[in-house]
Order: sequence, then structure tokens, then C-alpha cells
Amino acid sequence: MRKLTLYHGSVDVIEKPEFGKGKKHNDYGPGFYCTENIELAKEWACTEGQNGYANQYEIDTESLRILNLSEESYNILHWLALLVKYRGTRLATPTLQRGAEWLLNHYLIDVQEYDIVIGYRADDSYFSFARAFLSNQISLEQLSYALRLGKLGEQVVLVSREAFKRVNYVSNEIADTTKYFSMRMTRDEEAREAYRKVLETEDENGVYMRDLIRGGEPNARI
Repeated sequence: MRKLTLYHGSVDVIEKPEFGKGKKHNDYGPGFYCTENIELAKEWACTEGQNGYANQYEIDTESLRILNLSEESYNILHWLALLVKYRGTRLATPTLQRGAEWLLNHYLIDVQEYDIVIGYRADDSYFSFARAFLSNQISLEQLSYALRLGKLGEQVVLVSREAFKRVNYVSNEIADTTKYFSMRMTRDEEAREAYRKVLETEDENGVYMRDLIRGGEPNARI
């Protein structure tokens, strides 16, 4: 038996997460999005001028099907394919459309086969990296580098009815917006600054989206 302690950042206290609720355009589709890091949960809980809550839970993961995108069998392209599918991004050019189609055909994982998904969290600033890669503005290596500089937070997402049955509410802590909203904005600005720096350079020997479509081999992890 392996128990996880999870935190969900919200403007509300949520004692009973409900299966079937949640935004369909989140990173990995509908689900209950948590983290094992209480400080990250507090950042995600706050809005400008409004305190939030880091709701604490425990879940027994024994025999649950877990997709962990940090494992060696996966790479950054699996993560990107899921973002393309679920984030509902606008693919305004043929180049973006070709890149997205290739990713979905080659790297999309069916999260409905799992109870829990563990992977990185993509705020809008991080998703701009993905669009830049799809449109051949940056290489796969530059994308991976920028994401590391941006300090992505890892999230644990409950996606199945069975996972929701097993999660138990423990308590909550108030997240002070005067502290944590500022931390959240700082993290976002660091990501944007990393993105700007990457765009200023050219990776002449890197692997670009066009290379993958032509049969190149990816070799980059976050």
C-alpha cells in the first residue's frame, strides 16, 4: 500500500471532490488537479486580492493505474501531445496544424486508461513554449531547456471514478494572497523571461518540429 498526501489549491474549501466535475480544457482533461507540494498548492489557490486554501488529502494508490510522465519511458513529446489535445489551443496556421497532427498521431496517450496522471503543469506562459516549438521557432532541446528554467510544478491528477472514491479530505491551510499571488506571478515572469532568452538564440544543430515530421528522432526530456 502506498499512500500519497496531496494538496489542491482553490479559493474554496473542498471536502469532497466530485467525479465528473472540472474543466475539460485543463492540461490532462477533466479531473481533480493536485500537487504533493503544499507551497505550490498555495500559489495556485490565490487570485489577486483574494486568499485561497490548500486543501489536504490522502489517497491509497495500491493497485491504481498510474501514468507518470516523468518516467524514462516517456519524453517531452508525450506531454506536448496531451496539451495539444486538451488545452484547446487555436491552431491558426498550416504549420501549427501539421505539428499538432503529427504529435497526436505519434505520442498521444489515452489517459482514460489510467486512474491517476502525474505530470508537469502548463500555465499559459508555458504553453507559449509549446506553440513556438510547433511552429519551428525553437528546437526540441531549447523547449526542454526553457521549461526547466521556468521551474514547472508537478501535478497529480485524479481522473477515474475509482481514484475519486479513494481520496479522503484531511484539512486545509489558508493561502495568503499577499504572499502567494506574488510568488505565482514571479514564477510566471521567470518562465516568460526564459522563453524570451531562448527566442534570442538559434539552435543550428537542434531537432525542430519539421525534422520530426520528416523522420528525425527526439532526444529531450524536461
